[in-house]
Amino acid sequence: MIHSSQFLIFYRQFWATVLVLLLTACSSPSNSVSAPEVSSPNPTTATQTNQTELASSSAQSELSESSSSSIPPGAEATSSVAIPPGAKATAPLGQPPKLVGDATVVLKVKGQLITIAVNGKDAPITAGNFVDLVDRGVYDGTAFHRVVRTPSPFVVQGGDPQSKDVTFPIQQLGTGNFIDPKTKTPRYIPLEILPEDKQQPVYSKTLKSAGVAVAPKLKHTKGAVAMARAQDTDSASAQFYFSLADLQFLDGDYAVFGYVTEGMNIVDQIQQGDRIESAKVTKGLENLKR
Repeated sequence: MIHSSQFLIFYRQFWATVLVLLLTACSSPSNSVSAPEVSSPNPTTATQTNQTELASSSAQSELSESSSSSIPPGAEATSSVAIPPGAKATAPLGQPPKLVGDATVVLKVKGQLITIAVNGKDAPITAGNFVDLVDRGVYDGTAFHRVVRTPSPFVVQGGDPQSKDVTFPIQQLGTGNFIDPKTKTPRYIPLEILPEDKQQPVYSKTLKSAGVAVAPKLKHTKGAVAMARAQDTDSASAQFYFSLADLQFLDGDYAVFGYVTEGMNIVDQIQQGDRIESAKVTKGLENLKR
């Protein structure tokens, strides 16, 4: 028979043990799973970390720095160039080619012409880089490797120099850059965006990160032509994209440098794998300073 004093001791020991177990459980690390951190736009991991893919359904991470704007479901960052972490423009600001004024570029795709008005007044470095690459023949024979029209018109992206090789897997395109024949290294240009109320562009920052609340002068309206890039703001090189609709949520994050003035109906028909048969500067080459 258990005496009352023994029972009392047993009772106290039992509940002391229970209390210790409860405290131990409460102090143990939680096993709850936290949502993965979303990287900013990807103008950029469409089929992989593509140099410049513009805006992913979960994030715009590879088109560039993160953007709070909503992105069409399924659309991938168009400016997403897979560039080594920390990669920066190889030339200091002021050394890249500049377009002092305007120029006209004509692309031939499937035997039809697309005319682009290139704006060097409001985007001198971005426009100068594009015109220089056109004049060098960099875009001749390159393919449009990324076309996003569903669930709504988004972008047509091309200009990856690797696509000149017809045997290069199209699924791996989007990671190529222009290799400067003199330096044997990739040439990157800084992000360049001119706010509507300013005389000088903002460099190497999105307007939001620069604390600029006004809209950019060159906007992502249908027919806009802009540079694709990776998350690093200064990672644009050769790849560019056409806006297939008004894409206001990209304004201030990606650098527009021109607009399609003729042949937008041709752009609307471009399919993945279609090639630029030729690209020529038909006007304003004298405005290019390199």
